[in-house]
Amino acid sequence: MPKRKVYSGEFKARVALEVLKGQRTVNEIAAAHEIHPGQAQHWKKQAVLALPEAMSDRRKRQELEADARTEELYAEIGRLRMEPEWLKKKSGITHGRNG
Repeated sequence: MPKRKVYSGEFKARVALEVLKGQRTVNEIAAAHEIHPGQAQHWKKQAVLALPEAMSDRRKRQELEADARTEELYAEIGRLRMEPEWLKKKSGITHGRNG
């Protein structure tokens, strides 16, 4: 069975842009790039769906990512604080006494 061809993101974007421009038909563009017309249409659809995110405010996206990372780190700190307490209880060690 032949391996599937893998295309770079740059190539897909170039094809999608050509389709979006509408200067040639999808069939012409697909033939020129030796791909199936349905593939060109699919990449066009992906590009259109990705555009709002690509055009959004980068600072806002970075802030949201930073907030999410901060929450992850606080959760990890909480787990790390609880772990020694749990281990102490399991081992029978109580607040400095060797009971």
